[in-house]
Amino acid sequence: MRTRSGPTPTLLDRQRERAALDGLLGDLRSGRGHALVVRGEAGVGKSALLEYAAGAASEMRVARAAGVESEMELAFAGLHLLCAPLLDRLEELPVPQRDALGVAFGLREGGAPDRFMVGLAVLTLLSEVAEDRPLLCLVDDAQWLDRASAQVLAFVARRLLAEPDAALARQTYLDAWYAALFAGQFAGAGDLQEISRAARSAPLPVGPPRPYDLLLDGLAVLVTEGRAEAAPLLRRSARIFAEEEIDMAERLRWSPLAVVAAATVWDEECWYAIQAREVQSCREAGLLAQLVIWVQATAVFTTWRGDFAEAASLVAEGEAIAAATGTRHAPTGAVMLGGFRGAETEAVPLIEAVITDARAAGQGVGVQFPKWVAAILYNGLGRYETALAEAQAAEQAPELHISMWALPELIEAASRTGQTRLAADALGRLAEATSIAQTDWGQGIYARSRALLSSGEDAERWYREAADRLSRTGFRPELARTHLLYGEWLRREGRRTDARAQLRTAHDMFAAIGMQAFAERARRELVATGETARRRTAGPHEQLTPQEAQIARLARAGLSNPEIAAQLFLSPRTVEYHLAKVFTKLDITSRRQLRQALPDSGRDGPMA
Repeated sequence: MRTRSGPTPTLLDRQRERAALDGLLGDLRSGRGHALVVRGEAGVGKSALLEYAAGAASEMRVARAAGVESEMELAFAGLHLLCAPLLDRLEELPVPQRDALGVAFGLREGGAPDRFMVGLAVLTLLSEVAEDRPLLCLVDDAQWLDRASAQVLAFVARRLLAEPDAALARQTYLDAWYAALFAGQFAGAGDLQEISRAARSAPLPVGPPRPYDLLLDGLAVLVTEGRAEAAPLLRRSARIFAEEEIDMAERLRWSPLAVVAAATVWDEECWYAIQAREVQSCREAGLLAQLVIWVQATAVFTTWRGDFAEAASLVAEGEAIAAATGTRHAPTGAVMLGGFRGAETEAVPLIEAVITDARAAGQGVGVQFPKWVAAILYNGLGRYETALAEAQAAEQAPELHISMWALPELIEAASRTGQTRLAADALGRLAEATSIAQTDWGQGIYARSRALLSSGEDAERWYREAADRLSRTGFRPELARTHLLYGEWLRREGRRTDARAQLRTAHDMFAAIGMQAFAERARRELVATGETARRRTAGPHEQLTPQEAQIARLARAGLSNPEIAAQLFLSPRTVEYHLAKVFTKLDITSRRQLRQALPDSGRDGPMA
């Protein structure tokens, strides 16, 4: 490897190629990153073009490497050739990047380095060197590069085509943060702690911060300094992605992390708004791969609000899109719906299948989420030992939104199994998680959990506060669970009349929502007070299949058969066939009667 300067080689003709190279060099002189691939048959003069670029870049620092066929099996060999003269800046890199690159180049001992972290390290190293003067990297015979080097250089090149260096570095850190979030317990060396620490050293944005700048700062601070310090940044980021005008490509790329920000600060309104906005945008733009993801995410949220019919419709829509496009997706909406319904034979196979697939793919969040749902399922079934084990498994790294959602399940299960110390420790963690945002959702959940570990007047006060706060949210299942726990406590206190009122309310809410396990738990408690409670029978609309229910709800909303067919990737005749079955099951004869025959949640937003 060498750095050259001298007269520009003379090339005959090649005006177009030289113009392209001159344009690249002009971008570098202006501080803009760029990447260019020179393709052609052997012997047509590709190397001569690289020599022309090197000669025209006399005022730049030029780093060079060439692929060597005999070294194709040596991981990072080509990359080492390119970076070796720049390694005097290695110690300036953030520690996780420095260690990853050092191991890749044999300068440090350690296990196989994470490829993403090596790419991030090379990108940072090149950016640091280019701060002194423009840097031109030339790689000849790229077809002979080892696979690891080729992957890293492609990673760097893609990001050089995206934004100037500072913005590029910040976006790359946010990409890495997102990847580490999903990897969770399987992240290894590139976990959230290391990436967040490295992100804190990212270059400051040039000019006013963009939405993703605020998001990166908030998420990095969340992991490195804690929720209290991160809350203002996360709250602001969530609000921006929910309400302000943002470039669609940028919004689609980062909105999943904006949802994490909203959930972390218990902002139900922004969470709903971000998802609704993305579903609408993906539908209008025909972005089906992204639409599958957002439809599943919305099904999770809608289930938590207690609108199971709408959630089932969204699940069916996601499955239809996935089948039509060949898109693979984790059925998170179906898992959530199954767990909340409380039918063990329906939910457990789904939960186990998702966990198996997530472990095989190295996605820790894909394990954590169904474990949390399983804890809800078993708390509903009254199998508290199992619920406790599942909640403890869900309250694992990363300690973010899913882990904090698992805490109320852990507290309930631990309190019901006599493990009050375990429950009290979890309550302390929940207090810290909910203290950062004075929302009715977060504070209502905390009040209910604290009531479980209180006694006498304190317990009653906390139960009443929980019911009052949760009644102002859209999370009807959480309000119903509060009435259930309050009623159970009143019965144990010997206040049977008061207990009946709370348990009756809980039972009726669970039955109306469709939470079978919790409804049965409330019914048993009512019987224990001396009151008879009937098991609820399914209404006509609950006899519809998910696809029938989805078609019926779209028809109820005013869509024509061709419009329904286009949205669900069906033929109009198939829609007509399913609607005929819907009319028979609901005992109606026209589309206008769907408004009376189908239940309506009555809410267009997250608030009750």
